[in-house]
Amino acid sequence: MIRVTRLNGERFALNPDLVERVEGHPDTVVFLVDGTRYIVSESVDDVLVEIREYRASILATAYEMDRGTYRSPSRAEEDASASVVPFPAREER
Repeated sequence: MIRVTRLNGERFALNPDLVERVEGHPDTVVFLVDGTRYIVSESVDDVLVEIREYRASILATAYEMDRGTYRSPSRAEEDASASVVPFPAREER
């Protein structure tokens, strides 16, 4: 999820996988695939950077999981005995 801001200052999270397009004239409008539109205070470039960083974080997390080095920040604090089971090594697949 990415965080964006409505024109009234209210922050909310938006699923970037549902974003169809982002337009800026003069307000930035985010169009979702279901036809929903949100007018946000961020610029088009800022929204695109947020989407890019979100997708990069997904890839980085998958890479860490594949290497067995991923530790969930929220779960590590709650339960030290819980862990993510790593993907099998490429040789084991």
